[in-house]
Amino acid sequence: MVLERGFKSWAERTSINLRTDLGLRAFEPLPPAQLASYLEVHLCTPLDIPGIPQTVLDQLLKHDPSGWSGVSIQRFGRALVIYNPEHSSGRQSNDIMHELAHLILDHKPTTVILSQDGSLVMRSFNQQQEEEADWLAGALLLPRDALVHSAKLGLSVQQIAERYFVSVKLATFRRRITGIDAQMRRRRSYR
Repeated sequence: MVLERGFKSWAERTSINLRTDLGLRAFEPLPPAQLASYLEVHLCTPLDIPGIPQTVLDQLLKHDPSGWSGVSIQRFGRALVIYNPEHSSGRQSNDIMHELAHLILDHKPTTVILSQDGSLVMRSFNQQQEEEADWLAGALLLPRDALVHSAKLGLSVQQIAERYFVSVKLATFRRRITGIDAQMRRRRSYR
């Protein structure tokens, strides 16, 4: 599936505008918790939710922690993002930003049911919404301006990942997909 024409540029502008609203420069890191606070979204893990049966917690966090990443819920005018604390910190950042992106984009929620054995079962899935949330999450965490700034500083992918609270995989992907790697290669070849 292809993102609508202009969506990627819109995502970059949105990332920069949100940073401006938060008093950050275009290339500065935007921690997911800071954006969640600004958007008045509460962040939590399943452990923070009262009343969840131990069997469900065990399924989510012990038996199948790789089977889910996060979910955003809106109820009574309040938004909540539940994320998986078993993932790496870089993955958690992406998971949270992905869910915040769904909220920013005002996406229609996916219908989710909890089966009797405690596993989550999705009843609906919108590929377009997932791709939009993935792209916006990447732009929020690592906008092109941050990647250009990092390249000028000579930061490695590992250093970028650490500085921007992301995984090496996401830092590598964003450098490639935004054309930063190619741009830096061309710049070096003209010297």
